[in-house]
Amino acid sequence: MKLSTKVTELTNIIAPAVAACDVALWGIEFAPQGNRSLLRIYIEALPEEQAQNKQVTIENCAAVNHQVSGILEVHDPISGEFILEVSSPGFDRAFFSDEQMHAYVGQTVSLRLIQAIGEGDKKRRKATGTLNSIDATSLKLTATDGEQFEIALSNIDKANLIYEDA
Repeated sequence: MKLSTKVTELTNIIAPAVAACDVALWGIEFAPQGNRSLLRIYIEALPEEQAQNKQVTIENCAAVNHQVSGILEVHDPISGEFILEVSSPGFDRAFFSDEQMHAYVGQTVSLRLIQAIGEGDKKRRKATGTLNSIDATSLKLTATDGEQFEIALSNIDKANLIYEDA
């Protein structure tokens, strides 16, 4: 889940504006698309508000959109036109850093890998299962078919939480 140089640059510019709106920055997606790019910002309630079961509201999204628009006008880090979207990460949230996954140990995650894992005809570049543990270099996953994997964090291209209605 290595962030591109552009996403890192945008994060450094945008993070203070998001914090000024009293919400937490979960992550940023940037997709250059010809003459018009897409910048998607995910925000969530601050930890102390999450403890009180407070969620991100449409008003939070609008405030961040307004604040970030102003910052981007000043810094102009995106060439050409762009679409700015602000939302919560949702139930099936993407993970933007390894650290974000720690809070979801015991839950189901979906991984897209850089290099395949497994043996023979059971090799796979995608794995879905229970996140058993995570440390500084790897995670342990029990796949939905029961197979156990230890996966290097450096081998993860994309990771998402899989929402399961309790």
